[in-house]
Parts: sequence; C-alpha cells; structure tokens
Amino acid sequence: MSTYVMSDLHGRYDAYVKMLEKIQFSEKDMLYIIGDILDRGPNPIKIALDLMDRPNVVCLAGNHEYMALQCLKFLMKEVTDENVQELGIEMIENILNWQMNGSAPTINEFCSLDDQAREEVFAFLSEFDLYEEVHVNDEKYLLVHAGLGNFSPDRPLWEYEIDELVWERPDYSMQYYPDKYVITGHTPTMMIKENPRPGYIYRNNRHIAIDCGAVFGGRLACLCLETQEEFYVECGQL
Repeated sequence: MSTYVMSDLHGRYDAYVKMLEKIQFSEKDMLYIIGDILDRGPNPIKIALDLMDRPNVVCLAGNHEYMALQCLKFLMKEVTDENVQELGIEMIENILNWQMNGSAPTINEFCSLDDQAREEVFAFLSEFDLYEEVHVNDEKYLLVHAGLGNFSPDRPLWEYEIDELVWERPDYSMQYYPDKYVITGHTPTMMIKENPRPGYIYRNNRHIAIDCGAVFGGRLACLCLETQEEFYVECGQL
C-alpha cells in the first residue's frame, strides 16, 4: 500500500489519468487530493465523477470548490421571477468572483448533467473537509489546500476560518510545527522565489508545496509519502 498526495488538478483530466497510470494506482493505495479539482481546465466535472467512484480517494476543499459551492446551489434552481428576485448583491459578487477565477468549464460541464447527477456532484463537493492529518512511517503530515492564515502553534486546527485554510498562502520562511510536515497546494511552485527548482515540488522548513502549475503550462505533481518519491506529468499550455 502507498499513500499519495496531489493538488490543483484544475480540470486537467488528461493529466490526472496519466498520473494514476504512472503511479500504478490500485485499490490497495490511498490518494489525497488537497483541493482545486475544479475550474480553469476543460474537464473538472469529469474528474469529480471519476473521484466519486473511488472509495480510496479523499478530497479536501480548495478555494475553487469553496467558490463553486457558494454559487452552484443557486444555479441549480429553476429560472423563475421569484428566484431571480432572490439574486442579491452578495450572490452576484460571488458569481462574478468565481467567473474571474475560471468557473466557465465547471459551469458548462455541470449544466450538461441531468438533475440527479447535479445533485450527486453537489453533495460530493459539499462533503470535502478542509484539512486532514495523516501518519505515515512515523511521520506526521498536515494536508491543507492553501496554508494556515494567522498561524499560531497553540491554535487548534478546527478554530481556523475557511478563508485562512483555502485562500491564504503559507509563510515558507517559518516552520509551523516541529513534529509534522505541512503539505499544501494553491501556490504554484514556480511562484515561490526561494524555490531552487521552480515548477517542481518545494521543500523547506517542514513545508512541502506540491502545486506545480498543471493548468498554467507546468506539470501535475504527485508525492508518495512512504518513499518521498516525486512523480510528474508534463501538461503544456491549454
């Protein structure tokens, strides 16, 4: 059995399938996807439908799932005068913010589903947790999409706000915990100035950053926790 971690698939179903083949992912293995399966790339809902059939995959929420959940429930409603009147300023702002962050592929695929499938996908996305703690080979790992905003070593994880976990980027210059690694996505590793290998997995101060820019012409990364082996699938520009 092997334990793998991926993040920020962003609709790149092609790269996702290639990665599963590359790591020879089996029913005996465990995969954690730490946010952002949705938006930007062409097939986010296709990824979600595949994941729904895999009991040995745990998905965490990223900022793109958070934005989607704020909007999809409304978009699932029948277009009536009454429902349109309920479209308040906050919902309009949520939809515009999501649109600016690449929602179109998610909405297009989602709307192509029948009503029952939409409900099932929405329920699946709603079940994503915000973080996961994993123990492998006597090492402790905290998996979270973005980081730990307003971090304090004495602050329990359950006290963090959603925005602090799915939006705020980590401070790679500081070590958060002396006894566990923090694995994050969200920040493409080519954007980390101190990364000696831009676009590849970055490790420093017990941080492990694994978003290698799959949707930005980079690569999809996957980390095996037992061996620390890094796997990559080159993606190229969309």
